[in-house]
Amino acid sequence: MRKLLVLALVGLAAQLVDGALGMAYGLTSSTLLLFAGVAPAAASASVHLAEIGTTLAAGVSHWRFGNVDWKVVGRIALPGAIGAFAGATFLSSISTEAAAPWMAAILFTLGAYLLVRFSRPLRANRAAGRLRSRFLAPLGLVAGFVDATGGGGWGPVATPALLVSGRMEPRKVIGSVDTSEFVVAGAASIGFLIGLGSEGFLLPTVAALLVGGLIAAPIAAWLVRIVPAQLLGAVIGGVIVLTNARTLLSAGGVGGSVPVVVYALLGAAWLVAVGLAVRALRRARRARATVDAALTSAAPAEAAIASASPAEAVEPAAAGESVEPAEAAKSGQVREPVATAETTETTETTENAESRKLAAAVEG
Repeated sequence: MRKLLVLALVGLAAQLVDGALGMAYGLTSSTLLLFAGVAPAAASASVHLAEIGTTLAAGVSHWRFGNVDWKVVGRIALPGAIGAFAGATFLSSISTEAAAPWMAAILFTLGAYLLVRFSRPLRANRAAGRLRSRFLAPLGLVAGFVDATGGGGWGPVATPALLVSGRMEPRKVIGSVDTSEFVVAGAASIGFLIGLGSEGFLLPTVAALLVGGLIAAPIAAWLVRIVPAQLLGAVIGGVIVLTNARTLLSAGGVGGSVPVVVYALLGAAWLVAVGLAVRALRRARRARATVDAALTSAAPAEAAIASASPAEAVEPAAAGESVEPAEAAKSGQVREPVATAETTETTETTENAESRKLAAAVEG
């Protein structure tokens, strides 16, 4: 009973991380299961079977909130399913002794990627046009294979790639990746079922992970508003790196004082990454505050221009005859100011200067 409670807490923690980052449910769950002594293939199979339920709930929620681009889902889900099925078959065919370092190496690499990814601001390439199948199909194939063989990796591979493309809103990136993961998890589960049989799934583990994930789903929606994703990503990346480093060192037969030195170096790198994430977060907040202040100060000026006195725009009643403002107002001869080429050029120059200032503030 105590073990099932711990596994439910693992599922809860993994779903909290996934809800805040849009990734890392499989990474977190598989890492903690391996640390608890579960065999690699059984850990990945159980995590993917539990993900069928959690990703279904997440996909429905994203669909209801309009966060899903179904064209992207259709183009990435099928290649992802093919890659996941191939990865599950491959992992099921090798021994536990050979699979443990392989899976730990994949998780270690993805954890290091999370450290680098969230220790600095994400630079988006604002390219025009929609995402095409020649980009989405290979991405889904690779992400699906890594996800099945590593026990996780669909989100860490697919989400940053789509974000960097700059062609989708972040909310639709997360929603589309989470929704398509339902198909990927199902294909991986079928692959594990063929390769391992039904005994390859630890059903109590699956149930505990599923219950914990379903409980955490609404909490994760609240957590994403409270905890900065950049800071959480750096913290979770360090946990994944340190945990899987232990498996790699054990598989390599490294002993003596070497593991202590390795752990010290990895811990120092983790602290540096967290510090960089905090600095990037503060700079982003300062830039956002600068932009908000600039927009707020520009609003009164625009209102003053809009409410300028119409007396300046009075049109003479006849050639060589002037009309007083009061008489013009009575006779209805007041007209809107006419924009000349000179005033238009001045306005555009001012707007360009303000845009450059705001862009410089955002760049930090």
